Amino acid sequence: MSDTATGGPSLLDVIEVHGATVLLMWATGGLLFLWVTSRRREVGIGYGWTMRLTYIAIGAIGIVTGMVGTPYWPREIAGIAMLCASAYALLVSWQRRKAGVAGQREVIERRSERVAEMTGIDKEEQRFDKDAAEFPPVLDLIPAVIGAAALIAGAINSTGGWDGGTTWLALFRLLAGAAFLGAVSDAMLLGHWYLVQPGLARSPILELVRWTAITWVPHTIAFLLPTGMWTVLNGTIDDGYGGALGWFWLASTVATIILVGVTRAALRERQYSAVMAATGLLYLAILTAFGQDLVARILLGIEL
Repeated sequence: MSDTATGGPSLLDVIEVHGATVLLMWATGGLLFLWVTSRRREVGIGYGWTMRLTYIAIGAIGIVTGMVGTPYWPREIAGIAMLCASAYALLVSWQRRKAGVAGQREVIERRSERVAEMTGIDKEEQRFDKDAAEFPPVLDLIPAVIGAAALIAGAINSTGGWDGGTTWLALFRLLAGAAFLGAVSDAMLLGHWYLVQPGLARSPILELVRWTAITWVPHTIAFLLPTGMWTVLNGTIDDGYGGALGWFWLASTVATIILVGVTRAALRERQYSAVMAATGLLYLAILTAFGQDLVARILLGIEL
């Protein structure tokens, strides 16, 4: 191993830093938690269109980033397969748009019946074809599984080949990062969808907030395992700023879980504005979550 400017050990010559992999990591996690939401059959079908297009774009940028640098074809091929699978899910979702989703249909029908009972007016609501086949949510899970294969390839590439514990550590950090960033990103984006779909129950966003808190734990552990952020905090690895970046990581890590907790508390309020307040808090949580993830990857030299 090489030494840093302070004489401490560094992993930079063991595990390389690749922008392509972290973008594929983010897309993989986002698509995974899209499936977590779509499997509930409550959120409108347009939400899935928005999310797939978003993560297809992020994944595509990751693949281009890899190709213009030094391509690692197992990762790029798996990444392209992930995008194709997500594009296919998007196509099927569009073709079956007239069916809507079961939960949304039920809410609209109940609302229409209440309005008719109170006013005697049969208000025209959005209509769905009950006989049409619905979009199968498993099509959102398949791209995430393929994306995990791309992350395995990225971990191997980052260590210059299979390197036992070092590769396992890189892979653990990639998978933990995918789950953590995917959960918090999807929670924030879903918060906006409540403006599009009034009457949507809070259970889908509560589930994503809960998953964000759950995935925060392995993500934090992953970056504390040797050689981890403790070596930055105690000065063994020099961050180049007198330890300031190490403390910034710690502050981001603590702030993220606090913001998630406050978001959960906001969602207990019955007013509709509570969802918008929670969305604003999730904006902040995304900033601190990315600070938690990216600062650690940069300092430890593991798969940016």
